[in-house]
Amino acid sequence: MFTGIIQAIGIIRVLEPRGDALRMQVEAKGFFVNAKAGDSIANNGVCLTIEEASSDLAWFTLINQTVETTSFRRLKVGSKVNLEQACRPDSLMGGHYVMGHVDGTVIVREHIQRETGVEIVLEVSPDYRRYIIQKGSVALDGISLTVAEKSLDAIRVALIPETVTKTNVLEWHVGEPVNLEVDMIGKYVENFIKQAY
Repeated sequence: MFTGIIQAIGIIRVLEPRGDALRMQVEAKGFFVNAKAGDSIANNGVCLTIEEASSDLAWFTLINQTVETTSFRRLKVGSKVNLEQACRPDSLMGGHYVMGHVDGTVIVREHIQRETGVEIVLEVSPDYRRYIIQKGSVALDGISLTVAEKSLDAIRVALIPETVTKTNVLEWHVGEPVNLEVDMIGKYVENFIKQAY
C-alpha cells in the first residue's frame, strides 16, 4: 500500500519486450539503496515488484494486463516516472490510501497555468466517474490529489508548486493518458450494495 506522496522521479533506462510483457529498468540516484528483490515500488502509481536492484537502478517486469491497462503502453526510454516505496505501519499518511492497482487511464484535456501552481483538466470515462466526488481523493500517476471540480465528463485538479517540481506532471501532455486509481472505498460500497440485492 502507498500514500500517493511521491518520493523520487525515476528515468526509464531500458524497455525490453519479453513475449507479451515488458522488462523495464528504472534509474533514480540513491532511491533503491535499501531495496531488494521482492519489494514493492509504485511506478506512476502502478505497484511493481523489484526483481533486481542496486542503489541507483531497479528492474521490473510489466505483464500484459499492466501494459494494456496503464499509461505504460505509451512510455519509452527516457520517460520520467513517479516513484514511491510501499508504506510501513509507522509511515506518515500525507496523502490517502493508494493500493497501486490502477483502474485505467484518464486523458489530459487542458493545462491551466496559475500565478501559483497549475490546474489540470482530465477527461474521465463513464466507467470511473461514479467513483469520483468533488473534494474527494484520486491518484493520478501515483500522486494523491484532491478533485477541485467534477463536471459531466471531466475532473480538475490543482497542484501546488511543490507537487509540480517533485513529480512528472510537466510530462503530462494534452491528449495523452495518465494513470488513474479511484478511491477504493467507493468501489467497496458499490460492491456491497450490489451483493445485497
